[in-house]
Formats: sequence, C-alpha cells, structure tokens
Amino acid sequence: MKTPIVYLVGAGPGDPGLITVKGRECIARADVLIYDYLAAPALLRHASPAAELIYVGKQGGDHTLPQDEINALIVAKARENKTVTRLKGGDPFVFGRGGEEAEVLVEAGIAFEIVPGVTSAVAAPAYAGIPLSHRKMTSTIAFVTGHEDPTKEQTGIDWPALARGIGTLVFFMGVKNLPNIVAELVANGRSPQTPVALVRWGTTPEQVTVSGRLEDIVAKVKRAGLKAPAIIIVGEVVGLREKLKWFENRPLLGRRIVVTRSRAQASDLVQALGDLGAECLECPTIQTAPPDDVAPLDRAIADLAAFDWIVFTSVNGVSGFFERLFGAGKDVRALGRLRTAAIGPATAERLKSFGLFSDILPENYRAESVVAAFRKEEVRGKQILLPRAQEARQILPAELAAMGAVVREVAAYKTLPAAAGDLDALVRRLEAKAIDLLTFTSSSTVKNFKALLPPDRFQELAAGLPAACIGPVTADTARQLGFDVRIVAEEYTIPGLCTAILDHYRSRRGTPP
Repeated sequence: MKTPIVYLVGAGPGDPGLITVKGRECIARADVLIYDYLAAPALLRHASPAAELIYVGKQGGDHTLPQDEINALIVAKARENKTVTRLKGGDPFVFGRGGEEAEVLVEAGIAFEIVPGVTSAVAAPAYAGIPLSHRKMTSTIAFVTGHEDPTKEQTGIDWPALARGIGTLVFFMGVKNLPNIVAELVANGRSPQTPVALVRWGTTPEQVTVSGRLEDIVAKVKRAGLKAPAIIIVGEVVGLREKLKWFENRPLLGRRIVVTRSRAQASDLVQALGDLGAECLECPTIQTAPPDDVAPLDRAIADLAAFDWIVFTSVNGVSGFFERLFGAGKDVRALGRLRTAAIGPATAERLKSFGLFSDILPENYRAESVVAAFRKEEVRGKQILLPRAQEARQILPAELAAMGAVVREVAAYKTLPAAAGDLDALVRRLEAKAIDLLTFTSSSTVKNFKALLPPDRFQELAAGLPAACIGPVTADTARQLGFDVRIVAEEYTIPGLCTAILDHYRSRRGTPP
C-alpha cells in the first residue's frame, strides 16, 4: 500500500535552472503539486500530466489562500494517500513558512522531507554582481525580514546590533518598509554613506537593480518606481556591483520573445535566447505525428537495396524514417551502400546520432541548395529515396526528376496544429504590447500562429510587432500573411536565427526594451 508523504521543496529564486536535482525529482513524482507565486511557472512542466496542480500564491498582501488553509490543504491531500509536493519560492526554511507547515505535518502524523532551495538572499545579489562576503570588506552576513508579523507588540529585530555589528545585511520583503529600515539603521549608527542595492525579480529576465546609499536610496527607489518582490542588500560589498555585474549585461535582457516552434523542438531556441537574457514565451503552433499512410514508407524500407541515395530534409524526417526502420526489425546496416544527403547541420547531426555521415551538406540550408549540390553529382538514372513531411514543397523532387533521377517521395511524418495552450495569456500580452518579437522557424509555424489569433483582431494585435524568420521561405510566408518581418537569418539554422536576432538588437542599442 502506498504511504503518503509530503515534500517541502524550495523552488529557488526565479531562474528555473536553479532548482535542485532532488527538487525537480519531487515535482515529477507528485500526485499533487501545491505551488506559490514565486515558483517559476516553467517548473510546472516537470510535473506528471496526471498530477493535480493547485496554486496558493500570495502577492503583495493578496492571498489566494491564508496560511492556515494552505496547511489544511496539504494535510488533506496527504490523507488521500497521495504524494504531495509543496513548491515554495526560494528555500522553505528561509522566511518561507516551511517550518510552520512542517510542524502541522508532525502534528498530523504525516511523513515529510525538506528539500532546500537556492534562496533569493544569495541568488539575487549574485545575479546583480554583489558578493555577500569579501575578505577585504566583511566576514559577517545577516538575513532579516523587512516585513515583521504585524501582530507583534514590539520588534524582534535588534537594530543596534545590525547597524553596528554586521557587515552585510540582506532584507526580505522590505520594499514598502524601506524608509523605516533606512531610518532604523542610520539612527542606530550605520553611516548614511553605506552602499545599498535593491534587486527586483532577481535571476529572471525581468531583473532590475537600483543602487545608491542609505541617504538617497529611498528617493532613488521611488523615482525608479521599483516595487516588490525585491531583495535589499546593505553593506560595502554593494560597491563591487559595477565591476562584477554580469547578468544585466546580457544583450537581450528584458526582451520578451515568442517561440512558436513545436514544444519537442523548442528547447534549443529557448535555451539559446535565454542565455542571451531574453524571456521566452513558448507558444507551440505545430506538432508532429505519423503520416496518414505509413505503407509507402514501409515499402520503401523493404526496398532499400534498390536505392542509390536517401535525402533527408528535416530532423523529423530522420526520426520518422528510423522509427519505421527499427520497427521493421532492421538497423542501419540495411542502408548498405546508400549515400546520404542532409539539408542542414541539425539534420546531419540527427543522422550522425544513428551512425551515418552525410555525403552532401549544402552551404545554404534549403531545398534549392540541395538541388544545387546534386548538380555536381551524376544522378541520371539514380534511384533517390526522399522521406519527408507529408505536406512538403515539391521543388526538390521536381528538380531531381528534371536531372534524370528516379525519385520516390514518401511521407515520414506530418505536421498538425498544436493545442493553443494558454492563448488568453498570450493575447493579453499582445494587447498590452508586452511582446518584443515573434520567431518563426517554418512556414507551418507562421500559418498556425496566425490561425490561433482572433481573425477580426489580427491587425490590432500584430500591429508594430516585429517577426524574426529562420530563412527566406518562412519570411515570404510571414509577409504574405501580414506579419512585419524585420529579421531573416542568413544561416537557416537555430544558431543562425539567434545570431540574426542578436545583431538586430545590437544595431538598435540604446533603444529601451
């Protein structure tokens, strides 16, 4: 019989990459996932599709559920013989009320584990270029709540000790109380010249840092309009920020970019743009599936010995072909003397993963370039197998046939429109002009993305919104459908698209996100 257990998991400070390995495992094994406002939404993708997801976030005094009801919910779900993961921003035992939740579990007789997380007290300063300790400046650090329990009759903070005895102070949840924090520190002996920094949404693409000194930080924060959530750092170490800041120097920081690639293939583009500082909003518009009729592909696989060449025009084509090859009880030895061609490096790399190198890899990664490469080969009378998308363009088989080749075109997969996901959230962002760029990696992504939008509002939503396309074919489709194409990759690959986007924004340096 299954034994119920509760995992109190620290989600980390905001960057989903900072979740611990064990924390991610606890998310994956949960029957019920109870999560907070500060837990990165991307972490929810690690949850089982069958898991029950329950949001209990608290934002600026707006509580979805009060703490006692959250406690009761955790206990109730565990008593249903379920594995419960309580996902909390930062670390559950650092101003995260994890101790209170653990106490309730002890009283209820329910087994639990604590999975520490990276606390924002450490991560936010690090991403802002502020070391909390430095042997030439300080060897003492204090973590302090900037928002004490309002029911307390008197403060539990020893302001004289903090002001005079601790080198670096880190305050949580203290933005609204910043004037009082400053006043208490100065009144108790801290120099008004002490450097101070506030880091909002630390470790995320929305990170903003405001720095100054105790004497002027309140005015600077007010001028900047900086609001919670933010970490406050007080101490001489803040002075190192200008030398050490790195995260905010990323060239695409603050840019909000829509990725329309299929979810299965989006990770490389999301990763690359994220590494440059962008906030990626995934809106998969296509998904792949087996073709309507696999019989032609299966017959071609049975006749492999008759072919001279096999040409792959996509990663999906490689995957679809080998899935049917292996399903037929064959392996790569069945290809024997066949020569291979790949449309681009990603396709060639996927082919290489099966132990095959491409004999042809054109300089420009499109069907026309494959045709040009074959003009250097003697193909008259040669048998060419072309496993590709069910709905692919006809230029490649037509041109190869015109050269005298005998082309057998078979469908290895088909593309379908993907489920819209959180379309309402995307539309709200478009309405607010809170998106900087659309990315398209195929004509299908263009067509399907437009189909997702309300037809009567397309002009309104797309007005002034630039698009980046992986190549000229995709760009032509986007322009024909009414998108404002401003970026076209010169190299028709994901790295090439990222380079084109980066070059575009570098050329506009000085323009605010």
